[in-house]
Amino acid sequence: MKKTLLYIPLIALLFTTSSCDKGFDELNVNPTAATALNPLFTFNNAMISTSFPGGILTFEEPIVQQMFTPNSGIVAGGNYNIDNRGPSGVNGAIWRQYYQNVVRYLVDVINQTKADPNRTNLYNMARIWKAYAFTVLTDTYGDVPYTQAGIGYIANNVTPKYDTQESIYNDIIKELTEASAALDASKPTEAGEITYGGDITKWKRFGNSLLLRAGMRLSKVNPTLAQSTVQKAVAGGLMQSNADNAVIRNNANYTNGVGATLNSTEAANYYLTKTFVDYFKSTSDPRLASIAVRYVGAKSGPEQTAARANRETATQIGMPLGFDNGTITARATQDGLASFYDYSQLDRTRMGSQFAPCYLVTYAQTQLLLAEAAQRTWTTGNAADFYNAGVTAHMKQLGDYAATSLVADADIAAYLAKNPYSAAKGLELINTQYWVASFLNGPEVFANFRRSGFPVLTPNPYPGKEIKGSFINRLSYPDSEIAVNTANRQEAVSRQGADNLDTRVWWDKQ
Repeated sequence: MKKTLLYIPLIALLFTTSSCDKGFDELNVNPTAATALNPLFTFNNAMISTSFPGGILTFEEPIVQQMFTPNSGIVAGGNYNIDNRGPSGVNGAIWRQYYQNVVRYLVDVINQTKADPNRTNLYNMARIWKAYAFTVLTDTYGDVPYTQAGIGYIANNVTPKYDTQESIYNDIIKELTEASAALDASKPTEAGEITYGGDITKWKRFGNSLLLRAGMRLSKVNPTLAQSTVQKAVAGGLMQSNADNAVIRNNANYTNGVGATLNSTEAANYYLTKTFVDYFKSTSDPRLASIAVRYVGAKSGPEQTAARANRETATQIGMPLGFDNGTITARATQDGLASFYDYSQLDRTRMGSQFAPCYLVTYAQTQLLLAEAAQRTWTTGNAADFYNAGVTAHMKQLGDYAATSLVADADIAAYLAKNPYSAAKGLELINTQYWVASFLNGPEVFANFRRSGFPVLTPNPYPGKEIKGSFINRLSYPDSEIAVNTANRQEAVSRQGADNLDTRVWWDKQ
């Protein structure tokens, strides 16, 4: 076939190219694409992402002896008192999720709204939520990037310095005090935000209740500052009922990280500990029936069927600590069980559902902290009254997971009558109840256990531990920081102490 070559003069090509350039920018702009993002949407995304990852089942929950697995590999951590590092190490679960999906969004919201008089409430809401996020981060790891965190895009700084935990707490207290007071219902209230729907009164109560928590965290390291912070929080106005709880309402669009883990690959791997179950049974606590399920006679994961499910308190048997996959079988036989799959678990259809709410700061916790503050004479009021209100609030809160989880009023009254508050054992009683009321809030239950020393737990007897002390004191920095922020991480390690599970954070004084 004869080929015909088409010759186009260079001048014509240049003319054609020049002509095509006209209107090029307009043609390549999507007329339906958003040119600016409402910072409220970014704020909502940050709040959703604050829901805890499944990684709390590997460290925080086993450390405080509420849940654990006898298995090794990627789920090894607090169950064996060993670290779990690596590119995707569970020790960095909170770090990765919070810095990537919470902190950077909050910093962006604050940057966009700080000079906008019409978004002052959104600005202050974001400051309160940022204070919450950094409370979790610094309590978990100690010194962390704070003042320079999240400004990679804004200031082109991708290697932020680490701030001391003391300076972080000082600024958190300042931020919570200022932001809570600055919230103003006479200005646009941001009704589209997902936590309180723009209810400024509830936001103020949340901010001040978080301030109370921050103050109590300093009870060992700086009692004077702790007391003055508690008094500021009380004066500002705290949560008044469960309706004020700070909670992420998970659904099919954004699931509960813990519930997603427990309803997928790890469904048959995690169990309630003997320590936790025995505590409920020893005090005739009705909450165990709201929390636990036992698949009686199960010899494998597939045999954990609805037909075997038993939720009665008397039937529950917690898995003892100190065993691994190779040794737990004999112990299960000794306990009269068909296998280790026969031990009690968190009920995956209620509290352990992938759609279960994730509680961050609650009225129950707030009342128990007030009980401790009253016991220490840092605030007015009767410690016993606060204590009873805190226990009652948590039992009522359980009804939020499922109607069958709600504890009846008569059962609450009977429990409080059988387990009355005693000032002589006040701190132990209060903080043991805080341990229960903070179940599944891994970072908080881990932090308060270190701060208060309660409940009194027997150290995990597993023989292969890496720690020198009795309990893990902090989580190590993720290995990614060694690769991307080496100098700043090393400065923090030199200042704070070895990057291991034994080093104590600033407020955790012996």
